[in-house]
Formats: sequence, C-alpha cells, structure tokens
Amino acid sequence: MKSTLSQLVVVLVAGVIATVGYGLWYSAISTKSAAVENLQHTIDIKTETVNRIATARATLAGAADDVSVVQGYFVPETSIVAFIDSLEVRGKTLGAVVKVLSVSTTGTTAQPTLSLALSVAGTFDAVMRTVGSIEYAPYALSTSALSVSRDAEDSWHANLKILVGSLPVTHTTTTALLPPSSPYVLF
Repeated sequence: MKSTLSQLVVVLVAGVIATVGYGLWYSAISTKSAAVENLQHTIDIKTETVNRIATARATLAGAADDVSVVQGYFVPETSIVAFIDSLEVRGKTLGAVVKVLSVSTTGTTAQPTLSLALSVAGTFDAVMRTVGSIEYAPYALSTSALSVSRDAEDSWHANLKILVGSLPVTHTTTTALLPPSSPYVLF
C-alpha cells in the first residue's frame, strides 16, 4: 500500500507541476501573442499610411500635369510680347493686319489679367476670321468690346478689347533677351 500511496503522491505532484507549468507556458504564449498582435496592428497601420502616401504622390503627380495644362491657358507676364506677336501672326496668316493699340494689367495680384485693345484691318472675311481666331484662341480670353466698320469698298476694320488671363511673375523669374532686330524696347 505504501507503494501505491507513494505512486499516487508522485502522480499528484507531477500533475500539479505539469498544470503549473502549462499555466506558466500558456501565460507566456498569451503575452507573446498579444505582443505579436500589437506588432501586426502597427505594421498594418504603417502599411496603410505608406499606401496613402503613395496614392497622394500619384494624385499630386497627376495634378501637376493638370496644373501645367491649365496654366497653358494663361499668358505669363513674362511672355506678353510673345503673345502679342502670336496675335499679329494669327492675323497675317488669315490675311488681316492686327495692331495692338494698348496693353494694361488688371485684376488682382493673385489673378492678374491683361487688357488689350486691338485693331484688325483687311477684307471683311479676313477681319472676321481673325477676330474669331482670336476669340477662340486656346487662352482664358474674353472679348469685352467689338466694333466693326467699313473703311472703303473692300476694306474693313474691327476694334476689339480682350481680357486674357495671366499668370503672376514668380520669384525666380528669368528673362529672355529679344533678338536685336525686334521692334520692342525693354526699359
């Protein structure tokens, strides 16, 4: 009986030791599982943040392209002479003579506009085609006044005032020199 009693005690002690060991082991694994779960949550948050940043960068890159396209509809203050030259070439191409009578800036400093007074001379067809070509030029442009009159038998002229959207001068402005044969004088 002594041997069964001692065997029972040994089995009970081993069972208690095994149960305590299992409890400690379970507690350690639960603690490690919680730490792994917290790390996974942190990784998920950082991955989501990286994905948002990548999406934002892609959106900004697309927006930069859109901004450059939209800015193409405005005349930079540094390119006014080139714009005026393009108006004169437009008229010459269509058989009319375009003269710029005056140029002034209007609007706010954040949204400047150019106000131009133009005179277009030639045949009726050439004058009207030139006026239409100017009105439908790929710029943020509106005609504020237009008058057409007949000078002689086949000679017409139109006076028009246009407002053109402009871009303000940035702080890093570079100016291109005009060729020596240019009729424009810079002061």
